[in-house]
Amino acid sequence: MTTIAIETLSHSGTTDDASLTASYARQPILNRDGMLCGYEIKVRAPELPLADADLTAPQANTDLPPETDALPGRAPTPVQRVARAIVRGLVQGDVRGALTGHPAYVDVSRELLLDDAILRLPAERFMLELPSSLEVDDALIARVVYLHGRRYRFALDDVTQPNETFAKLLPYAEVVKIDVTRTPRALLPKLASVLKSAGKLLLASGVDAQADFETLHELGFDRFQGYYFARAQSSATRRVSAPRHALLNLLQLLAGDPTVAQLEAELKLNPVLVMHLMKLANSSGLAVGHKVTTLRDAINATGTDRIARWTQLLLYADGRKVALEDDPLLQLAATRARFMELAIERMPEAGRDEADAAFLTGVFSFVDAVFGGSLENTLNILTLSRPIQAAILHREGRLGLLLSAVEALEGGAWERVATLCERLAPLTVEEVAQMGLAAGAWAGVADRSAEGLERIED
Repeated sequence: MTTIAIETLSHSGTTDDASLTASYARQPILNRDGMLCGYEIKVRAPELPLADADLTAPQANTDLPPETDALPGRAPTPVQRVARAIVRGLVQGDVRGALTGHPAYVDVSRELLLDDAILRLPAERFMLELPSSLEVDDALIARVVYLHGRRYRFALDDVTQPNETFAKLLPYAEVVKIDVTRTPRALLPKLASVLKSAGKLLLASGVDAQADFETLHELGFDRFQGYYFARAQSSATRRVSAPRHALLNLLQLLAGDPTVAQLEAELKLNPVLVMHLMKLANSSGLAVGHKVTTLRDAINATGTDRIARWTQLLLYADGRKVALEDDPLLQLAATRARFMELAIERMPEAGRDEADAAFLTGVFSFVDAVFGGSLENTLNILTLSRPIQAAILHREGRLGLLLSAVEALEGGAWERVATLCERLAPLTVEEVAQMGLAAGAWAGVADRSAEGLERIED
């Protein structure tokens, strides 16, 4: 989710494309164990200046061999300029950081496939999604074969049922992404069986309910895209890494400016929390030249503010022994909280207190996904302020607008983001996208310094 400055195309001749910028949002992709295994990158294409926006200009000569499509001196068409801007943004540090080591799934157009700019994408880090609307002819098949020979991998995107495009591209696809919201339910078992027999990985998109995940899991789907994991679930489905009452009691204590002695007494009641805190205090970002060996020293080294943020995010940590950077709910909570904090700092007359409130709004905006039951009751237990509760429950106030903006960003709903930005001046769509990627990178780093969440494993 970012805006990238695009460098000048070296062979464009007359047009400086440094002003062409694209924006990016990411959506998590989970494996059968419910852990992160990739992200789809949602792209908001850059807008060409009106004088350059004649998309009816001659297209690439697809009769040429693939490697000769972008010859020196050949002026790129407007469509090619947009495609190249998108590629150049995808390989920049902001997008790379937000992927946190996971592969990226990205839609590719015909123009992008036929342009050698696509070769800038590292084949091992990108899955190229072929849309169902793609015009398939001999030139495109030849290009796909060429790219496949260079180890690029392909996914058939937005599949609802087999058609001619599907049949022509299936031999070259490693992954088939099925839109379960539009595919006839009666067709899913047969479609899954045939594709699994053909050795394809099945990715279900639009999975927003736990029941749908369980059904698709039984059908043999391998990957899942959707926010089912962030919805309220039964306690049998998900458990936190430390007892619920222990985390809530600790948060309530921290809200009252406790002494070190009070914190020490509360933590000693919960050995799991003590273990986590000792790991936190001895992380490279907090260690001060000597190993922390006592609980009191750990509290002093970490500080109550950092302990509070760590505890808030730990609520979302899955009980399984997995790295936190692979836990989708914790990553979503941390990313949303950090985005809220970054965004409020860009708003007029926002102080430290409002930045703290923004972080809390983000981190607790789907706490019901952990505890189930009424979101309102859980927020009351956490004794959150009225503006925070109003933002979470009713999307009221400036915090509520920012929360709506990050939700739209998570869904790649660019028009909705733009509409909200009109009410969040001076924020722009480009800035919102950039902060989204920055927040994702912040959440995904395992070993952080002063203000981060360190890697903690059960």
